[in-house]
Amino acid sequence: MTLCLAFDVYGTLIDPSDLTRQLRQTLGDGAEEFYLRWRDKQLEYSFRRGLMGAYVDFARCTREALVFTCASTAAPFDARAQERLLDAWAHLPAFADSAAGLQRLQQRGARLYAFSNGSQAAVAALLEQAGLADHFAEVVSVEAVRSFKPAPSVYRHLLSRTRSPAEATWLVSSNPFDVLGAQHAGLRCAWVRRSDRAQFDPWGIAPDLQVASLLELAERLAD
Repeated sequence: MTLCLAFDVYGTLIDPSDLTRQLRQTLGDGAEEFYLRWRDKQLEYSFRRGLMGAYVDFARCTREALVFTCASTAAPFDARAQERLLDAWAHLPAFADSAAGLQRLQQRGARLYAFSNGSQAAVAALLEQAGLADHFAEVVSVEAVRSFKPAPSVYRHLLSRTRSPAEATWLVSSNPFDVLGAQHAGLRCAWVRRSDRAQFDPWGIAPDLQVASLLELAERLAD
């Protein structure tokens, strides 16, 4: 049975923390804290909207989270500066191991999919500019079911697009909530621990694999 791997994009393949470089020009040492608040609020808004059944494009969650974070921290970003920060999401770099890890997995016969909260068009363009697009059979976006991870419907949608049984489908993500959501839907899961500070939720549930990089993932799956 062909191995099917679905990769989260933001935080797993693509490094959104690169935004701190741009933030540092204005905020100095406060850049990382601002980024983390923005990112947490972005995800919180997607969770809320998923629960409410009030779907909007993920880009709107990102915009509204930025407005909130600027207001709550009194950050000196006017409307033009905020637009520049939002535009930076379309030009984020891949993690250093992403391309090589994906290539190695392809060489071993796995089918690869990108699976994201972002819109299909936005994610496809992001992967293209980061040099990763050619590794994937398809970009699968939650917009088709108008909800967000970790709603069960989005993982069912993934399985319908890949036409792969849950037991042969792996979700690869750096986000513990995504891993837990996929496990709840019956998929196998690999947690990519991108930072030594990252912690997995203490729910008494562990990912099938924990790795530090996509290169390690390729080695572990080969074993």
